Amino acid sequence: MIAETFSRSSGLNGTLLTAADKSISHRSALFAAMAEGTSKISGYLRADDTDSTLAAIRALGAGVKVEGDSIEIEGIGLTKALPVAGAIDVGNSGTLMRLLAGWLSGQGQGSWLIDGDDSIRKRPIDRVAVPLAQLGAEITTTAGLPPFTVAGASLVAADVQMTVSSAQVKSAILIAGLLADGVTSVHESPPSRDHTERMLSEQGAELEITDDGTTRTISIQSCDSLRAVDRVVPGDPSSAAFLLVAALLVPGSQVTVRNVCLNPGRIGLFRILKRMGAQIDGLPAVDPDPLGAEPIGDLTARSSSLLATDVGRDEVPSAIDELPLFALAACFAEGTSTVTGAEELRVKETDRIQTVVDGLEGLGARITAQPDGFTVVGGTGISGGTINSWGDHRLAMLGAVAGLASDSAVTVEDFGAASVSYPKFATDITSLA
Repeated sequence: MIAETFSRSSGLNGTLLTAADKSISHRSALFAAMAEGTSKISGYLRADDTDSTLAAIRALGAGVKVEGDSIEIEGIGLTKALPVAGAIDVGNSGTLMRLLAGWLSGQGQGSWLIDGDDSIRKRPIDRVAVPLAQLGAEITTTAGLPPFTVAGASLVAADVQMTVSSAQVKSAILIAGLLADGVTSVHESPPSRDHTERMLSEQGAELEITDDGTTRTISIQSCDSLRAVDRVVPGDPSSAAFLLVAALLVPGSQVTVRNVCLNPGRIGLFRILKRMGAQIDGLPAVDPDPLGAEPIGDLTARSSSLLATDVGRDEVPSAIDELPLFALAACFAEGTSTVTGAEELRVKETDRIQTVVDGLEGLGARITAQPDGFTVVGGTGISGGTINSWGDHRLAMLGAVAGLASDSAVTVEDFGAASVSYPKFATDITSLA
């Protein structure tokens, strides 16, 4: 395992592009495989997780040509997934695992085994299997966990009430809804990220979205085909967040990240940080079209003095992947900060409540785990030390940012985990010093 040390920085300055968006890259490849015709994807994220998606759709029969971050995919259509000898290996990707379950469940025939690495085998699949069963899906799990088998079935439309706000689960249901007989509706509260709705609409799916202020409802009509489209993948706001938070916490810093996806469901952390007093420029005021193109722009962050704040359940979905960074920022904020309603963190690549608390506590933070979040007593920052990523890409990058803002330095054990979503992270962040 790779260990890397990040020492206290005297200032981070510069402008750069961050890693391409992982969520959009996954969906671009999967939806291109489900379409009829040839799709071209520019700026595709080349990382461990998204390479697993390319391997999976290739195994299912899609034609895949790769030239760097330019990908050409010849689709196989909605219901023509080929049988696969052995298991489809999703690697470390929960997104791929859950979206595949939705697609393959509506094939009408055939059977597929889905498996992944040790981390994936700890991530619950029942949260997808149970709602998909409402549409007639036949999924057999290993005590609620992977590996699991999807038997292609004839699906019927259903009205699904989400019990947890999850874009992955919602997406699996909407994909299955394309293959079901009738109109399938998904009710969620609070809303989760909506890349799937935007992208399927662009490819010809009929969707309707209503929001009564309490519950967001997405209805999707079954269809015979999706059209191929060309896409350019913007920068990942989750990856950009590590660079921008580093700028907020290291004195004398100003960092601009260009071409970032500013989807409202992805920028919750930045809104929270602004409330804490962060100097962040470039955030959009409103999103004019929930089924339109992804909003994209540049974000600039400058070193800032922060005040503590509380994050509740309604804010969690739009900041779920960045809550470890919120915990770090809260260490530097004056006062006590809390996160509640974030039990979803316990079923990520690691139990991100416990690993974040243990990791930051080992670096000198005053942080305590709660069943559904954590409490941070801020104002003292980070002294330094060693943190283990436990194979979690976001913990690896969290340790690096902690080191740059620490009193001394932080050594990140298993730093190579960052390659899951941001292979060039170490190069990019050190280029700002």
